[in-house]
Amino acid sequence: MSPAPFSRSPDLKRLRDEGYFVQICGGLLVMRDVPYVDAQKQVRTGTLLSSLNLAGEETRMPDTHVIHFDGAFPCKPDGSPIQGIAHKSGNFDLGHGLKAQHSFSSKPDGGYIDYHHKMTSYANILAGPAAVLKPGTTARSFRAPEPEENSIFNYTETASDRVGIGALTQKLMNECVALIGVGGTGSYVLDFVAKTPVREIRLFDHDEFLQHNAFRAPGAPTLEELREAPKKVDYLKAIYSRMHRGVIAHPVDLDATNIHLLDGVTFAFLSMDAGENKRLVVEKLETIGASFVDVGMGLELDDGSLGGILRVTASTPQKRQHVHNGRISFAGGGADDLYASNIQVADLNALNAVLAVVKWKKIRGFYRDLEKEHHATYTTDGNMLINGDQG
Repeated sequence: MSPAPFSRSPDLKRLRDEGYFVQICGGLLVMRDVPYVDAQKQVRTGTLLSSLNLAGEETRMPDTHVIHFDGAFPCKPDGSPIQGIAHKSGNFDLGHGLKAQHSFSSKPDGGYIDYHHKMTSYANILAGPAAVLKPGTTARSFRAPEPEENSIFNYTETASDRVGIGALTQKLMNECVALIGVGGTGSYVLDFVAKTPVREIRLFDHDEFLQHNAFRAPGAPTLEELREAPKKVDYLKAIYSRMHRGVIAHPVDLDATNIHLLDGVTFAFLSMDAGENKRLVVEKLETIGASFVDVGMGLELDDGSLGGILRVTASTPQKRQHVHNGRISFAGGGADDLYASNIQVADLNALNAVLAVVKWKKIRGFYRDLEKEHHATYTTDGNMLINGDQG
């Protein structure tokens, strides 16, 4: 990530200027080379790790007084534990290659005013006993930090690390995700996927972003933007590239002439009409070993109100046959084809996208998946969510 937080945040800059070895890893502020005393009265060094509360590239007041520590439990000079800061102990995987064995809790009146206050307060609690046994010992090592990690985001993603799920989020980092169709449901899928650290997001759609699209997609385009009638993929890339660096726009409908554009994809979301091109896409994804989720929505206006079904069908290398046994339509059309109906409303588009993205994250181990369903339907009447094709 950019070193800007250290130049634009006085508290972080002061930590470095005073010789503390501090880094930003993901959404964590890390202080290394912190001396402490272990139970055998030996002076050792450990690492303090704090969640980071940012507004752009500038810090705000710390959102919690709790901090994690990678090391043995710190002790007084006589080897007795510093129980006054005890909070939790265990094996904490914080993501970004960072682990901790303990968390500490020491809250001053009014809380910590900034990260210099927080980090140095904990460093002094730990280093004080070490300085008794080895005079001159300090956390101010004046050691130059390694280069900061590169990020797929244009600014630090602090949401995951502040709630301790950074390690889970990393399970998505190596994904190359294709969104095939970015209309009502597909645009909401993009909104959710763009907030994950996947390395690449490929958008496929030939259509223009017109006025009706504005009312079933996230965000709010201006009248001037609508007058330009941009391609959907270009319009959406312009928005989500503000956050995610890996968005690639392909203003095409996939067919036999360009199906190679899916090479390298590891996961795909299909929000496209039934037809032979859809069959071609599915066959390509199966050939390259990619998992995918296909979504469908069928709503009907009856007796003055809407009703219908949302569908989410998943396919993985371990389970694909149900896709070809009728779970996904390739022919399309016809009065009896519920999913051929083009009635869409933004809330159900968003719900369909949520169900699809949750399934993706379940397949990748982010969410617990006990039933391993590969087909699910949500019926608006009765609020029924039904799973099928488990295993």
